[in-house]
Amino acid sequence: MDKLLVALDVETGERALDLASALEGVAGGFKVGSRLFTLEGPDLVRQLGALGARVFLDLKFHDIPNTVSQAVDAAVRTGAWMMNVHASGGVPMMQAAAQAGRDAAQRLRRPPPLLIGVTVLTSMDDAGLRGTGIQRSALDQVVALAKMTQTAGLDGVVASPLETAAIRHACGDQFLIVTPGIRSASAGTERNDQARTMGPAEALRAGASYIVVGRPIIAAPDPRAAAEAIVEELASVGRT
Repeated sequence: MDKLLVALDVETGERALDLASALEGVAGGFKVGSRLFTLEGPDLVRQLGALGARVFLDLKFHDIPNTVSQAVDAAVRTGAWMMNVHASGGVPMMQAAAQAGRDAAQRLRRPPPLLIGVTVLTSMDDAGLRGTGIQRSALDQVVALAKMTQTAGLDGVVASPLETAAIRHACGDQFLIVTPGIRSASAGTERNDQARTMGPAEALRAGASYIVVGRPIIAAPDPRAAAEAIVEELASVGRT
């Protein structure tokens, strides 16, 4: 099931590569976040790519346009299939990122990466946003940022599954929506630090393009079996 992206939120590159090998043919791709990238660097992304894996490089670039442009250029050179920036960085920053992705891909003669904007972190709720000075609800803020991301020419957004229907309505069927914060009730997992969550099949029905699952798979006694159970749950959406 290519819609399932497994978050490799583990402590070593060796563990990440073992998981990628164990989940071959089940996971549609793997997310490498700040912790693992800081520990292992770009070589790990290249090693995962050498295994034939699609890598979502989740570093959430957020800086002045020139700095983000340079970061995206470097990320393209790792072979990452998807990467992200913070939508709150603004349209000029996102436009610079998109241009850098296209230019680097053309220079390297490879397909451009999917570039998506992070809207509101799934650990935040309305009260959390108010604490940062944003008076909109999480839903309204997510939709506003999604529209801005689309205007900037990015491929889609990262958003909680609770906002996917509203984003679909605002941005259309072709806009990508990557949804973290997935918690499978069948796996018995808890919400942990996620405030806005949903189950895998629910997220797909709500309009997600890809779902990102971490703990329910990588912390399971048998990660492949856990991933296969989620894939079966996702497949049921097409049968209903």
